Amino acid sequence: MFGVPQSSKSDFLDKARQAREERKGQKEKERAAIHIQALVRRFLCRCRLQKQIRKEVDDYFQASETGTSKRNALSLFKIARKLLFIYRTEDKMRFEKICRAILASMEVENEPKVSVSGMCPWLSPKTSLFPALISSRKRLFLTLYLTMLVTFTDTSTWRMVRGKGEALRPALMKICENIMGHLNQKGFYSILQILLTNGLARSRPSLSKGTLTAIFTLSLRPVVAAHFSDNLIRSFLIHIMSVPAVVSHLNVLTPECMASIQAHDLLRKFILFLSWEEQCSDICVCLEGSHTLCLLGNLIHLGYLNEKVLEEEASHFVKDLTDMLSYCQRYVSQKKSNLTHWHPVLGWFSQTVDYGLNESMPLVTKQLQYLWGVSVIRTLFSDVLSKKLESQEPTPPPPQPSTSQNNLPVKNLFKRAFQKSASVRNILKPVGGKRVDSAEVQKVCSICVLYQTALSTLTQIRLQILTGLTHLDDLLPKLWAFICELGPQGGLKLFMECLNNDTEESKQLLSMLMLFCDCSRHLITILDDIEVYEEQTSFKIEELITISSFLNTFVYKMIWDGILENAKGEKLELFHSVHGWLMVLYERDCRRRFTPDDHWLRKDLKPSLLFQELEKGKKRAQLLLQYIPHVIPHKNRVLLFRNIVTKEKESLGLIETSSASPHVTHITIRRSRMLEDGYDQLRRLPVNSIKGVIRVKFVNDLGVDEAGIDQDGVFKEFLEEIIKKVFNPALNLFKTTSGNERLYPSPTSYIHENHLQLFEFVGKMLGKAVYEGIVVDVPFASFFLSQVLGHHHSTFYSSIDELPSLDSEFYKNLTSIKRYDGDVGDLGLTLSYDEDVMGQLVCHELIPGGKTMPVTNENKISYIHLMAHFRMHTQIKEQTAAFIRGFRSIINPEWLHMFSTPEVQRLVSGDNAEIDLDDLKKHTVYYGGFHSSHRVIIWLWDILSSDFNAEERAMFLKFVTSCSRPPLLGFAYLKPPFSIRCVEVSDDQDTGDTLGSVLRGFFTIRKKEPGGRLPTSSTCFNLLKLPNYSKKSILRDKLRYAISMNTGFELS
Repeated sequence: MFGVPQSSKSDFLDKARQAREERKGQKEKERAAIHIQALVRRFLCRCRLQKQIRKEVDDYFQASETGTSKRNALSLFKIARKLLFIYRTEDKMRFEKICRAILASMEVENEPKVSVSGMCPWLSPKTSLFPALISSRKRLFLTLYLTMLVTFTDTSTWRMVRGKGEALRPALMKICENIMGHLNQKGFYSILQILLTNGLARSRPSLSKGTLTAIFTLSLRPVVAAHFSDNLIRSFLIHIMSVPAVVSHLNVLTPECMASIQAHDLLRKFILFLSWEEQCSDICVCLEGSHTLCLLGNLIHLGYLNEKVLEEEASHFVKDLTDMLSYCQRYVSQKKSNLTHWHPVLGWFSQTVDYGLNESMPLVTKQLQYLWGVSVIRTLFSDVLSKKLESQEPTPPPPQPSTSQNNLPVKNLFKRAFQKSASVRNILKPVGGKRVDSAEVQKVCSICVLYQTALSTLTQIRLQILTGLTHLDDLLPKLWAFICELGPQGGLKLFMECLNNDTEESKQLLSMLMLFCDCSRHLITILDDIEVYEEQTSFKIEELITISSFLNTFVYKMIWDGILENAKGEKLELFHSVHGWLMVLYERDCRRRFTPDDHWLRKDLKPSLLFQELEKGKKRAQLLLQYIPHVIPHKNRVLLFRNIVTKEKESLGLIETSSASPHVTHITIRRSRMLEDGYDQLRRLPVNSIKGVIRVKFVNDLGVDEAGIDQDGVFKEFLEEIIKKVFNPALNLFKTTSGNERLYPSPTSYIHENHLQLFEFVGKMLGKAVYEGIVVDVPFASFFLSQVLGHHHSTFYSSIDELPSLDSEFYKNLTSIKRYDGDVGDLGLTLSYDEDVMGQLVCHELIPGGKTMPVTNENKISYIHLMAHFRMHTQIKEQTAAFIRGFRSIINPEWLHMFSTPEVQRLVSGDNAEIDLDDLKKHTVYYGGFHSSHRVIIWLWDILSSDFNAEERAMFLKFVTSCSRPPLLGFAYLKPPFSIRCVEVSDDQDTGDTLGSVLRGFFTIRKKEPGGRLPTSSTCFNLLKLPNYSKKSILRDKLRYAISMNTGFELS
């Protein structure tokens, strides 16, 4: 009855809580108001204080300027201390006045006691003067601030320590060292690095000589003061020596600083500091790739300028550079990705690239070039270059080829190379054998590792490095002599053992071999034939023979011993390096022989075993065929090619079997329009139909069928006639080279409306001939065949090397420009080519705007290569592409990889060897009563062997088969087989063999004396139609007359 209702209690509690919250909020507002008032009062107080101090500073300097008060060091310190306490951006003019006043006071106060009492406050590290100096980088006051720092970090310019104050110098110097330590803690080196980078990391430096001198002097003083401690050297390397091309700018602008570097022997200290692997790795990790490269350039430049230090510390110097390059190499990528950035020297790089350094990269590159300059190479390779090549007499150049560039008479040369030990050949024999662990070998290997690492790291200037290493003519021959001293056959056994070991020593030896191969390959690629064969620049012919033998054996063993199958990384790179050098020599030898017969063959390789392994799909056999098919005899490779073609025919169903017959394509051809009809009917056929059986029916202009024998010979005749017509220069699809009259596409073939379709058709027809094994007498220019084989896409292809096969005179003229000693500009040449095209002079620009660009000594090499490329590629680019497209539609380009350019010509036109009459006689078929013992046949073979010379025998073969060269695999592979038939009447009356004609021929019974008739032939059937002559002399005279009158259109 006396209880309080529940609702009233709740209301009471709510009101009490609200009252508490209101009181709490009121107190917070009061506290906030008090805090705000304090902040405002403090702000206003600071403003009044700043205003007061600034007024005091202004009044101080105004009084000093008017002379109403005398300025002294202590008063200046007090006023400066106040300004530094409130220093803001708007105070920079006042700060400048204080700095100038301080510097002036250093000259005015002469009494040591007064001077010291005034200077001591400034020298205290606790003063905020020096942090203010290093944190202010305004260009307007940069010189003033640097002067302040230079003044207060060394006592040598202080007047107070002269005379009576000399005793104070050690103590003051100690204080200066403390100041430098304090500055270093405040990021002193980082500030100097930013100043140097902003002023020097550009194509033209923006720092003056005085500014650069001051910055470098300041950067060096802490290092000297700390007696070159590791910590200070580390900071100096990271912040100062990593500035792009700083040494280059110092050398040009401030020689005094370079003298200081040499006086303190800094290069040696840097080299020794970095020789500790942990310290070098720490530096590289701190700098990352771009700045590591800048440090590398500065160290190399210092080494170039300090040859004595470089010579004394060569081993440590080489190790340091190798370690730094190896660090960068870890981040060099072969291709673009989301994680890579482009660097102008390193290429695709997987670390962050500082693009602000790009403008200075040309200067950094110039510094790096000192590493492969003559001076540094001579210093590093002094042990190799100091050796003398034993030479009793100079080796005469090999004689020039008389008729063909592949027929170099080299018999005597090879005899000297392999049988005599006199002359340069002496150096190629092992001289006692050097110990691999000897200091000399280790040193040379480490230097080779350095340059090999540079080649794989500095990807964008790789060619510059190779060119620099090949500049000295005697470096590579002497390096080869050094390699030969490691053991027999150029240390072959040693290198093969190294391939099976993963020791550091083995890797270094293989790097030496790899560097030798890379440089030598580059050298031979850029040398022309005159320099290689006549002048014998760098390498003698005997050396090239021995080197090629070593390379051939090395690559063969790597493949055949199974090393290549599992090779990766460095071993795979080594293989490609050695193989590349080998193939450059092989291709040079194919163009112009310098090796003996069978030099490239491996006598320990049995072709039968190789073919068995190819059938089983063995990897080593496939790799051998892919990389060095030249070690297999040529006839075995041709046989392999024919087997490949046969297998493809079987797979396509193009060979008649007991269960199926191949599809036959029938075409009708008018003899008067053979090319047009053949083109119209064959160009639209599918590729497989062209590869298959094609039956040709000839008709006359009235459409009446010609009588013919149902054999493949009619198609052979059609193919031969087609090829004869399209390759006739009169048609202007192809032209002949000057001199040896070899064929290549005509640049003016566009006069034919459908010339590109014609070229594709011609390519298919030639491909069909090769596919069927029909040899045709079509001699191509070797540069054109090289393009058909795809050699022009090779990294090592040189247009200038192929130019003699197009125009030898033009080649001589171009190489004379290369050797011109005077100013090439006097010749009045431009980067263009003027050509007479059907009576009209046409100017072709070799590069855009080339007709206005003169040829100079600087660009003459580019001009030579551009001109050669234009003549052999650009001019006939479309025609060549169309021909290749047609040819490769029939012949798989991979099938031809096993042949060199001359070998492909033999594949097309037959063997260029002497005709083997015994082989021809063995595979001859007789008709019409003739047999091998028939007197006319006996006379024929006797005339061919005894009375005819080699040229007449070739004419005879051309007379009966349409080709003057025998088949590559011998006459057993001539299709149809060579046959001789006895005839009694003329060709237009000949109705074939009858029983009477056969009996009369067999028993030598003549209807009438055939003395007035000539031998004839049917080249489509490889058939010789021979009358039954009564005398050997008549047969000889008639046959000689027939083959000489039936040459027809000659291409060779």
